[in-house]
Parts: sequence; C-alpha cells; structure tokens
Amino acid sequence: MEKIKSFLQKNIVPIFILIFISSIIPISKLTPQYLIQEMILRLDRNLFLVLSLLIPIIAGMGLNFGIVLGAMAGQIALIFITEYRIIGYQGVFLAMILSTPIAMALGYFSGNILNKSKGKEMITSMILGLFMNGIYQLVVLYGMGSIIKISNPKLILSRGSGIRNAIDLQGIRRGLDSLLEIDVLGQKIPVATFLLVGLLCIFIVWFRKTKLGQDMRAVGQNIEIARAAGINVDRTRVLAIVISTVLAGFGQIIYLQNIGTMNTYNSHEQIGMFSIAALLIGGASAVKASIPNAITGIILFHMMFIISPVAGKELMGSAQIGEYFRVFVSYGIIALVLVMHEWRREREKRAERANEISDSKGETI
Repeated sequence: MEKIKSFLQKNIVPIFILIFISSIIPISKLTPQYLIQEMILRLDRNLFLVLSLLIPIIAGMGLNFGIVLGAMAGQIALIFITEYRIIGYQGVFLAMILSTPIAMALGYFSGNILNKSKGKEMITSMILGLFMNGIYQLVVLYGMGSIIKISNPKLILSRGSGIRNAIDLQGIRRGLDSLLEIDVLGQKIPVATFLLVGLLCIFIVWFRKTKLGQDMRAVGQNIEIARAAGINVDRTRVLAIVISTVLAGFGQIIYLQNIGTMNTYNSHEQIGMFSIAALLIGGASAVKASIPNAITGIILFHMMFIISPVAGKELMGSAQIGEYFRVFVSYGIIALVLVMHEWRREREKRAERANEISDSKGETI
C-alpha cells in the first residue's frame, strides 16, 4: 500500500494528464495514425531541447530557464549560414559548429551569474533570459548589417541594417531529418535526427559516471560537503550550465530545421517554458529528472497540444477553449512544481536545524 501511495505521489502530474488525454481523445475524433505521426514529429523536433535541461538538475541547479540563451546562439548561427547560403545537412551541422562558441560564452556568463545567486537559480535564470533577450534583439536589429556585415537581401531590412522578422530556412528545411528517413507502415521516421538524440542520451548516461558527473551529483546533494571533499563547486556549476547552453543551441537548430522558418525575434522566447513544462509533465521535479521523464513528458504535453483545441472545437464549438486549457495546465504545473520544490527545501532545512539542535544537546549532556 505504501509503495502504491509513493508511486501516486511521485507521478500525480503525468497520471492526471494521461487521464485527461484519454478522456478527450474520443471527443476529438482524431485517428491513431494521425496521432502517431504527430508524436514522431514532436519527439523529433523537441526531445533534444528537453534533454538539455538534465545536466543542471544533476548539479542541483534546478530547472534551467536560461536555455533560451542557447536558443539565441543557435538562431545567430542560422542567420550566418543563411547569409553564407549553405544548404542541406551541411548547413545544419555548420550552424551547430558556429553556435558552440557563442553558446559557451553565454553559458559561462550565465553560470557565473547563477553562482552569485545560489538557491535562487531558477528565477535568476528566468530573469537572465529576459535580460539577454534585450541584448540579442539589440545585436540582431541594429548590429547586423551596420557592424556585422550581412548582405543577403532575404535577411537584411531595406534600411541596410537589422534582420527581417521572419527568415525562410528553406535551404536547410528538414536537412537533418531527410538525411536518413525511413517509412514504417506509412509513418515517416527521421532516423538521422533520432540517432543524434540517441547519442545525446548515451552521452548523458556516460557523463553521470565520469569524475565530473560524480562531482556534479555531489554538488547537487550538498554544496558544503562537496566543497569539503575538495570539489571546486563554482567551476563545476559553471560547466553544468555551459554544457546545457551548448546542447540547447543544438536543440534549437534541430527544432528550426524541422519547421523551416525562423521568427527572428520570438522563436526562442517560449523554448525554456515549454521544454520545462514538458519535462515536469513527464514526472520530473526540480531536483530529479531522467531521460524517460523527458520522453514521457513530450508525448503527454504535445498530445495535449494537439488534442485540446480539436476537442474544444468539437465540444464547445471553439478551438480556443482547448488552447486556454493547455496554457493553464502548462503554466500551472510549472508553478506547482516550483512551490513544491521550495516547500521541500524549507522542510529539509528545518530537519537539518532540528538534527543540529539535538546533536548539540547530546554533546552538552
């Protein structure tokens, strides 16, 4: 009985979403074939981004809302490869290479800021993302064309500086997805992209067993004990954010090559929020997350994306009803998990203080 109770407590969010989805699938009248194809598409498009959140959680830094910095780095790289007119999978991989140093610099900056706000990393990374969004827009809107040479008329505004609101990525559209694609029972599966995601999963499993991975785990469990053990806590935490930011840059490139267009000033803004919502819906928390949480979360979260508007239209005559519910659940779950995280931390602190008091009384006696 205790095991069942513990399981329900740990998985209450995915169970609730699963029950909700199961109840509205018949109302939506969507076919299984359509839903399967959509799930393959959403996993292909979003899984790399969601997996980029795992490393900082290992290091005890919570949910990294700052992955939007990596997304910005990926978008800047895509602007450059569009300017250079490099197409196909070569353009995708070159964009990843170009995004790496930018993402590393942003990750290093972000990691050092988060080291100044230990215990408040999540809200700090969220505000940092908003701050850097202003810098990104300043560079893209005024720097490119005037300071950074951009000559492609499809990119530059007529005034000679600033990038257009929407960029057509037709040259690299599905450049990675179509590199190796197979048809299974009428469902197109982008094997190349899933191989890349598989490599990331293997990397995460391997990384946890390395010296650096073990150091991150130790830091995540108790900073003071890790410092006493000779671990450079600040450096370890910065490396966690740098890795996460670089991976987020790759994830944004994979995401946008699948879509084929880029909204220069908005494509990155909701990446952190939706990726974190998907991870939490999969049963993760601010202190513990796994690869199965990411996969489960994307399936449930995006199934809700697809079904809610259609079910709302069938049931209420308005697709907007389903959209309202999706937004409510997305933000509500994030808020609930953050509140629970803070509550658990306070409870742990009280328990530690109680133990210290009892130990000091024992020594006095």
